[in-house]
Amino acid sequence: MKSLYSFGPLLVFAALAMAEEPFKVISTVDARTIAGRPVQLDAGGKLLPWPMPDNTGYSYSSHFLTQWGILWDQYNRQRYPYFHCCFDFDRTTFEMQPDWHWANSTAYLRAMLQGFIERLYPYTGDANTITFLQDFIDYELENGLTPENYVWSSVPYTSANPGDRRYTGWSHHGEDYLEPHVVGEDGYAYLRFYEMTGNTKYLEAAIRCAAALVKNYKAGDAQRSPWPVRCYARDGKVEGPGMGPYTANVVEPIMLFDELIRLDQGDVTAYKQVRQAAWEWLQTYPMKNNVWVGYFEDVTPNMANMNQVIPLEYARYVLLNPEKDPEWRDHVRNLIEWVKTTPKWPKYIVHGATVTTEQGDGKSFCCNLPNECCDSHTSRLAAVEALYYARTGDAAYKEAAFRSFNWVTYFQGMPAGAHAPFGNQWWFTDQFSDGPRRMMDGFWAVPEWAPADESHLLGSSSVVTKIAYGKGSVTYSTFDANSTDVLRLNFVPDAVSEGGRKLARRSDLKQEGYTLDDTTHVLRIRHERSRDVDVQGAAQQPVPLVVDFDNPHVGANVILRGGYPSGVIEWDGESWKVCPPEGRMSTFSLCAAGAKAAKAEFRFFYPRILMGFDVYNPLDHDVELAVRAPEMRERTFTVKAGQLQRLKTGWLNRASSISLESPDLAALRFDNLAYSPYLWARVDWSE
Repeated sequence: MKSLYSFGPLLVFAALAMAEEPFKVISTVDARTIAGRPVQLDAGGKLLPWPMPDNTGYSYSSHFLTQWGILWDQYNRQRYPYFHCCFDFDRTTFEMQPDWHWANSTAYLRAMLQGFIERLYPYTGDANTITFLQDFIDYELENGLTPENYVWSSVPYTSANPGDRRYTGWSHHGEDYLEPHVVGEDGYAYLRFYEMTGNTKYLEAAIRCAAALVKNYKAGDAQRSPWPVRCYARDGKVEGPGMGPYTANVVEPIMLFDELIRLDQGDVTAYKQVRQAAWEWLQTYPMKNNVWVGYFEDVTPNMANMNQVIPLEYARYVLLNPEKDPEWRDHVRNLIEWVKTTPKWPKYIVHGATVTTEQGDGKSFCCNLPNECCDSHTSRLAAVEALYYARTGDAAYKEAAFRSFNWVTYFQGMPAGAHAPFGNQWWFTDQFSDGPRRMMDGFWAVPEWAPADESHLLGSSSVVTKIAYGKGSVTYSTFDANSTDVLRLNFVPDAVSEGGRKLARRSDLKQEGYTLDDTTHVLRIRHERSRDVDVQGAAQQPVPLVVDFDNPHVGANVILRGGYPSGVIEWDGESWKVCPPEGRMSTFSLCAAGAKAAKAEFRFFYPRILMGFDVYNPLDHDVELAVRAPEMRERTFTVKAGQLQRLKTGWLNRASSISLESPDLAALRFDNLAYSPYLWARVDWSE
């Protein structure tokens, strides 16, 4: 989230030039690189994903898992996320360095992270995601709420000065203020986290947000919205520098009211009245005049400065809840078209991918030059187009979403060729929560984009409260007994049941049951009588455990000695080191310590099955790689020039030591060592 006046040197020049000659609204950019990474195109010249152009599932999944890995690493090292909006990094050590100048986007970050983790937890089954989010939310509840005697009472402040451990606003705009629409956004996040955890303190926090929105509601018009974009928390006044009476973003409070009404929690009668009045205002003004202003926490209110967040978030809301808007089909299509054609900010066509920047007034815009930034905002556009395809079947929107998501994948990790509006910056909001949550919407909308050789729950109409993945099984629970869920499996299910009762396979989900695509193994389940769902089938492979060289963090070019991770692999202190991100490896990886090494070994503490790993070959020629273990038949692979590949050993038995051998071993980079302590079922490989 960036200000219009936060341009770097290139954009300052561009802004001055635009005063005489307006920018081109839609430009075609024949880019050779995106975020500094070489593009890869299909036979028709259209953009393919990064880092594996022939594997959409890997590339998309790698994007949001990489962003999560960086967040989790920072959490474990007690670093910046609580106190800073953004950071740069040292190009040698890849250690983060905080930005001490820009607003810390506290409530925005909490709400966006909740949306990300709500999707990430069921996808991974990793309980660390819940731990991480709970700590974030608890910190805000302890350090970021307004006093009880304020007009806006016991609700979250929107932002803080960088480094401040208490949140009362950003001094650039003033002190002791908040943004009501973010009270709605954060309140909805509290409520969904209550559904995830069952902890009623988050329900109570959500109800406080709703009560403050009801108390401070005022009938709006074309110049004043039902709640101001920014006001003083003590008395609700909008007079003063940095304050403002108008925001089109009322869908966030509406979402909070909707969910509390559905759960029958709080003052439901008041919620219904205010919700209806806010809805009518939205339909009367922004939906007719397209004055989509008033979102970003670091921008001075300006009725000319439009943004794409509010209309696209409204579009997403009605796509997921079409019963709320009888005209959802036309409204969504018109909003997508408005975002892609408005003259308020530039858009770029990059090898068939539509890239949108985030905001502008027709003369100045945010943010950078094409292919340097705005991955989160393009991800939002792609998500809405993918969801529109899922709802309507219009394949043109699927293709548009696919190309834009492909563009987004080039920004995973911290690529040196990506830039924020001023300096080299990465935002915890944009790159590490908002963008990833919208990319995960893509899997929910188009599940065949998800990895074909893994099992994942991709989306649900309810919150997922617990989940476990096993060999040929997925067992999970949802907050609501009545839910529709989407999975992609690496096995064929023999039985799908809810609450111990088997569901019938059907051709559609007009009633309780499940559908299965025999080709893609996409499973859709409608259950109505139990929260507990069990999917069982036959699978050849166990669920792997993974060593990724980022968790726990070691550091760039550190020689591996002893146990890492603890109790898993023993390193001899001479053969291997941790290498920083390079080429198609967007995170830390494993490489040979010797500059001329042709062979290196490692040893499992206890015998394990090495199932596979990722390997990147940065050279301009193919490389032969041999993988050996005393107990196993040798496997030899060809690693293609300049490519990242996922190699699978096919081994069925445990091994104690592994050796990797190649004349070019020193150049190769390895990551995501997948292993299992469990023996596979015996498989007839002759078939």
